[in-house]
Order: sequence, then C-alpha cells, then structure tokens
Amino acid sequence: FRTSEFSELMLENEKYILKYCKAGKNFRAVFMTCSSTGSMEAVVMNCFTKADKLLVINGGSFGERFVELCEMHEIPYEQLVLEHGKKLSKEKLYEYDGKDFTGLLVNVNETSTGILYDTEMLGAFCERNRLFFVCDCVSSFLADPFDMEKVKADIMITGSQKVISCPPGVSIIVFSEKAVERVNSLKPKSMYFNLRAMLKDQERGQTPFTPAVGILIQINARLKEIERLGGADKEVERVALQAKDFREKVKDLPFVPVSESPANAVTALHP
Repeated sequence: FRTSEFSELMLENEKYILKYCKAGKNFRAVFMTCSSTGSMEAVVMNCFTKADKLLVINGGSFGERFVELCEMHEIPYEQLVLEHGKKLSKEKLYEYDGKDFTGLLVNVNETSTGILYDTEMLGAFCERNRLFFVCDCVSSFLADPFDMEKVKADIMITGSQKVISCPPGVSIIVFSEKAVERVNSLKPKSMYFNLRAMLKDQERGQTPFTPAVGILIQINARLKEIERLGGADKEVERVALQAKDFREKVKDLPFVPVSESPANAVTALHP
C-alpha cells in the first residue's frame, strides 16, 4: 500500500466522496481505519477545546454518544434532548438561539430511532449563530439528500458499512476549508486520531498508519459503481424507493412506526 498505485486509488476515493456529498471548494476527505465512533471521537478531539461551548442534538443513543464524548474530553456542552422518535422542530431549536454556543453536533439520521433531522434548518441556525457545524451522516450518506456546501456543514462523517455497502472498518471524514484550518491550528491530542497528520498524508494519497487496504480497494470499486449507475442522486433515489416499498409491504402487519420524520436508511418499528 506504500505504492503510487494505492496513492492514486486513495486520491480517487477522496474525489468521489467529495463529489457525492456535494462538497465545496477546498474541501478535503480522509479515510480512518476504525468504526465511525472513532471518527466521532477524532472530530471532538481535534476540532474543539475547553474554550468551546457545544450544542448537542440528543434524540437517541448516537446523540448520547456525542454527549459522552464531550464529557470524556471535557468539552463544555448543552444537550437538546428529544423524546424517543420525535422530530426536531424549528421552535424547539430556536430556544437555543443567541446563547454563545460555538458548535453544533448532530447525527443527521439518529439511527437508533430512524429520525431524520432537517439539515437545512440546522445549517441556517448554525450560520445565524456562527457555529461550527458537525454532521454525523453515518447512516444517511447516499440514503437521504445531503448537500454539504448548501447547508454549510464543516464536518461530515460516514462509514464504509452503510449505503457504501462495504465491510465495516473504515470511516470517512469530510472537512470544509474552515474545518481544515481549525484542525491545523489546534494541537493534536492523540497519535492515532491526529487529523492534522491524516490530512497531510492524504495530500499524497497515504495514511500515517497502516490502513484497511482491502476495504479501501472495495470502497473504490463501489464508488465507481455508484458513478456508473448515475451518481449520488440516483443512489438516494434507489434507497428511497426501497424504503417506500418495504414500508408499503409491512403497513398491515402489527407494527407501530417509531419515527415522526423517517429517514430512507432506517425503518424503525415497534411491535
């Protein structure tokens, strides 16, 4: 993997990921050999300090995971807690308007409940309050519409095992230009989760430590397949049709939908 051929593959992977999340100019992507929780932790460690004050959208177990990471790394925060399966309304969000937050963390699809949050509403709130906007799109990337530049997200996180449909073990972080500047301006707190080093090595299609080579090769094949089939929008359309078909087939079975705002990626049901 320390070859020009592998470097070319990694640069191609970055190109496709940036295209599919509709990244803006000078955005970057890195490929972490870890689960997506590792990338969540890396972002908290590398993008924030004790001088920050974060608003965490907590609508389930993955929102709670962001809360635990802030606690562990001593990043000041408040959590906006939602009832199980309830969507986030604009009225509820704007109760936190103008309260000196510096960043917002959200799991765009709260996988534990199947809730899909409105990223355009959240992006407008972050722009109004000048917040660093972190989107965990682990289960929503390529399943639900997401335009990273349009919503002015600074970080997007996803994983190899969801709609990319490869084995687990690789997580992807996309950075806005502002996010790259922030990472490069702060002192790294970890050797393995040093995002400054990841960004530097990815400039030449490499990683600081041994990557999950086999999965990255599979990701390359899968990203090219998505391109051949019409790109990100077509993939979102395919997943949406699959979700609609499944929900139609189970509607008369003895299940109760959990989510007020269902994501294409997850159909959450209770008996």
